Amino acid sequence: MTLQVRPATPDDLSGVIEVFLACWRESYRGVLPDGAIDAMTDERAEALWQRVLADPVGVVLVAERDGGIVGLTRYAATAGGEGRIDGAVHSLYVSPRAHGGGIGGALLARATADLQEAGAEAATLWVFAANAPSIGFYEAKGWHPDGATRTQPEFGEPEQRMRREWT
Repeated sequence: MTLQVRPATPDDLSGVIEVFLACWRESYRGVLPDGAIDAMTDERAEALWQRVLADPVGVVLVAERDGGIVGLTRYAATAGGEGRIDGAVHSLYVSPRAHGGGIGGALLARATADLQEAGAEAATLWVFAANAPSIGFYEAKGWHPDGATRTQPEFGEPEQRMRREWT
């Protein structure tokens, strides 16, 4: 039952999609409108993650336990203004059947360590404002809302930006 966190490969596509869709369809019920959840078809999820896994910008890590993928994260360090490096966690998903097992914490710790190593002094992420369990998780890991909000048309629900500084 050892947890292994490693870079994702194209061979991980089916496991990544399985975790992503389980989160989308189970964890986001009541957070996103049903129409947004239902619009994330198997085909749309596959096209999305094929594109993400092939993108050279950023990193996708998977958490594997007993030969199966139970979580994933995607993050990137990019050049910001005035010579700084900006860190961003673009996604973090843990199978609803594996919540509470330290998987999300392990993935987030690895992402933030990698972003620090790349020279980022801080990182941001977006979370749906109605997703109280995720907000609580991030706050427990040292992330705090920074006041920025957005509502993306494809989801129709407000998001808040959270930030973590480590300098």
